Amino acid sequence: MNYLSTLFPIPRKAAQLPGHWIVPEKGFAAFEGERDDVNPASRRIMRCFVTGWRPLEDRKSLPAIRFRILPPPEAEAPDTPKAQSYRLRIFPTGVLAEAPDKAGLFYAAVTLAHLIDKANGKPVPCCDIEDWPDFPVRGVMLDISRDKVPSRTTLVRLIDQLANLKFNHFQLYMEHTFAYGRHQRISYNATPLPAREIRFLDEYCANRCIEFVPNQNSFGHMERWLAHPHYAHLAELPQGGAPLPWGGVQEYPSALCPTDPRTFEFLAGLYDELLRNFTSRTFNVGCDEVFDLLGNGRSHQQVKKHGVGRVYLDYLLRLHQMVSERGFRMAFWGDMVMSHPRLLPKVPKDALVLEWGYEADHPFNARCKKLAAAGLPFYVCPGTSSWNSLSGRTDNMFANLLSAAKNGMKHGAGGYIVCDWGDWGHWHPLALSYPGFTCAAGLSWCIKTNRKAPWAAAADTHFADGFGKLLFDLGDLYRLCGATRANGTELFHILSKPLTRPIAPEVTPENLRRICARLDELIAPIPDDDDIYSTILTQELRHVISLVRMACHKGLAMLDGTIAEPAVRKALRNEMNELIDSHHFVWLERNTKGGLDDSTKRFERIRDELG
Repeated sequence: MNYLSTLFPIPRKAAQLPGHWIVPEKGFAAFEGERDDVNPASRRIMRCFVTGWRPLEDRKSLPAIRFRILPPPEAEAPDTPKAQSYRLRIFPTGVLAEAPDKAGLFYAAVTLAHLIDKANGKPVPCCDIEDWPDFPVRGVMLDISRDKVPSRTTLVRLIDQLANLKFNHFQLYMEHTFAYGRHQRISYNATPLPAREIRFLDEYCANRCIEFVPNQNSFGHMERWLAHPHYAHLAELPQGGAPLPWGGVQEYPSALCPTDPRTFEFLAGLYDELLRNFTSRTFNVGCDEVFDLLGNGRSHQQVKKHGVGRVYLDYLLRLHQMVSERGFRMAFWGDMVMSHPRLLPKVPKDALVLEWGYEADHPFNARCKKLAAAGLPFYVCPGTSSWNSLSGRTDNMFANLLSAAKNGMKHGAGGYIVCDWGDWGHWHPLALSYPGFTCAAGLSWCIKTNRKAPWAAAADTHFADGFGKLLFDLGDLYRLCGATRANGTELFHILSKPLTRPIAPEVTPENLRRICARLDELIAPIPDDDDIYSTILTQELRHVISLVRMACHKGLAMLDGTIAEPAVRKALRNEMNELIDSHHFVWLERNTKGGLDDSTKRFERIRDELG
């Protein structure tokens, strides 16, 4: 077997050479370079061997594996190796890996470890691999503020998986889920991450060449704080009611008041507690979707006089000063400044703009062009399309990720971060995000070689244990219902919204029955929950299928008018109770208990509406 074909992300250059390397049962591995530079690679390779292998200390011994940091090139050298690049050569007599830096050497180790693992005790084919990434920064941002806070076991496992995919940036999106010592009242039932856990994760990431970046939203999306009487005085719109761009109003206060000095005193306290636990010098302050400025709030006179954009920018500049004084570089979501492009020249040139958008047609090209023209550093930030979907949105996800990669490369983006949100209670299990993580890893590493990668097989290798194709197929289900929408699926809205909400006219009973038939096909190969081969992944897959099936059953009853019949309501209510039990089970397999009650209440409202 040509194990080179199983490498993912697919390398930029890979050639098979004559012969094979028979991996000895014992041997020495030499690592040449400063200890801090070679340690990640050394640890990764040593994990491939249970016994018999050890780092070379006796220089008289002959190493079977040699890893070395290349010496700095001459100033005028035309062939200077690219940052994070590596060259890995496997000969019948052993292995030589060379790289100009710590990250490149680690990626060589990741590649070699994969080849050894796939060989499964058989000889490894000789080869010559040269590789480096398109984007210097390739990351994942995981939402831990929409109820779901992963356990340490889950986070550690995910970090290992991301490292094997050659990601080098990781964020946990926080609103109220850090255990602030002075603000325990705000997160007592959320199982927030304590400082010691952040420090542990910071070190764990660093040992895998991943930068763990602090993230604390600092303007909008502060509902959890402002709903508490102790913090209500900081709200821009204490009464709520901000108009939403897509229609309707935001019921609760969401944004801090940008013109109240107490806001900055409050944030200064948060920053001082949070940031000291990170070695990264970048800090994402969020500041997206500040809709409260559109209402008749406390800053209304300033907004009326200067405009929303100017009030927002003044606030952002104040945050930039606070972040800079603490020795960090400020990153922020770019939606608000992109809505007021005349303000772009006034954004500090050392601030990092995070250009986000999660639909296939998001205008990455136009927006990246504007950021580049303004001389602002920026990352592109697409999404996994898992949230508000029940089973994913595969085609939208891939188109969104591909557009971000193409246009980010075209206009000089410095990084690529795939976002995994948890809107409306974080109903989707982690498994639904695996396709997005997989595709993002390939497209951000080398779009040329990975654009048509075998995605399902890649997901199998890194996440899915044989269910990669099923995960991608689940993400196609929503198209069968006949209606599409932004930021979610019609199936999700059928299940989650009140019975009074009309179903989109494109959704027909025939379409919903077609989805149910497809579910029967998809569930066939999944072991039962009590099967000895059942795993958390298979349990999550069965749960996802149950979610979609419940949406179809509810939708059918609404469309054919039987929703008013007591027997139908009772059956749906019983199905909903089973779904609640399943939600509890799969949640606790990967996550802490905090937030589960809040997430479950959304299911309970659906059940209770049925009588």
